[in-house]
Amino acid sequence: MNKIVLLVMGLFFLSGFASAYQVNIDAPDSLSVGKPLIVTGITTFGIGTPIDVVLYYQLTTTTEIKRKIVYVQSDYTFRAVFDTTGLKTGMYKVEVPTNGMGDSVSMRVVNLIDRSDDIQLSSATTQNFNGKISIAGAIKGDENSGVQVEVIGPDNLVVFGPHYVNTDYLGNFATDVPITETGDYEVSFTDARGYVGKRIITVTGLQSLTSTPSPTMVSVVSAHTKSSRDNPAYFTIKTGFGQVTIHTSSSIDWIIEYIDEKGAVQLVNEHGEQYPEQVTLQGKGKTMYIKVYPVKYTVNNEVFVYAENANSVVVSPTIPAPFALTAPQTPTDTPKSMIMPLLGIVAVGMAFMIMTRNRKNN
Repeated sequence: MNKIVLLVMGLFFLSGFASAYQVNIDAPDSLSVGKPLIVTGITTFGIGTPIDVVLYYQLTTTTEIKRKIVYVQSDYTFRAVFDTTGLKTGMYKVEVPTNGMGDSVSMRVVNLIDRSDDIQLSSATTQNFNGKISIAGAIKGDENSGVQVEVIGPDNLVVFGPHYVNTDYLGNFATDVPITETGDYEVSFTDARGYVGKRIITVTGLQSLTSTPSPTMVSVVSAHTKSSRDNPAYFTIKTGFGQVTIHTSSSIDWIIEYIDEKGAVQLVNEHGEQYPEQVTLQGKGKTMYIKVYPVKYTVNNEVFVYAENANSVVVSPTIPAPFALTAPQTPTDTPKSMIMPLLGIVAVGMAFMIMTRNRKNN
């Protein structure tokens, strides 16, 4: 009987050790062609362990596209970046080949999309040098919201942005970018749904030796993350002095909550899906916190928060203290990492009781 008990204990601990190693990866659900596909992961493998990360194209059959070997870092994370330039649109998957590693998440499906047609430029793609580039056009699906514009010059250095440019009720936008030389300028566009596409504007003619004063622009900073009713997004904003305007992206009906000067929670939900929610207040150079979540319980999507005349906007990894004081307390489940040790203690205790009983019977 004692041998049976010891055998059961051995099998129990053996299964525990066999499933000890885990690999969990994460990747975006969708991505525009041309943007880097970033795959991140965390594992219980040792520091320096090589990890294979494979990109497959899924049509009728699965075809390997690229393979990367990365190494586990000191914090037990790893990261692989795949260039998607020139890839077809469609369904892909990224995977870390594993051999029965318990409840590891070793595969993610990624939908590569081409949104370049969502941008229609009305400004000329070839312009004479006059100290600035005129960028104007319309973006589909971002009416009364905005678009982030970034310009890279002929020397591959960023000369503008990324800066937020407002759109009107038809999705039209316009901005002028100061430049100092002729050549090809790469203009890229990003909205609340991610990267849209890029255009090349060529500047020709003679360069003027006199400097052109830069136009005064309102400083706009932004940050984004996923948000749902169960897991709302929290943002930390360091305001400047004067009027500060904070607003969300559109296309989804968002709710904003913020803490006013008296410490009370204020809720803003004045618009629907077509218009962003907006808060305007006086900045005093302090830090403020906002909470953003969708009206619909079925939504779990990316939300952008833009702040005009603010120093920074960052996603808060935890619930900020002002919100934590009023957040509902929900019971937490026993962590998975505690289950195996607890079961082990129970098994040892049962085995001890059985052995004690056998001794008394003998």
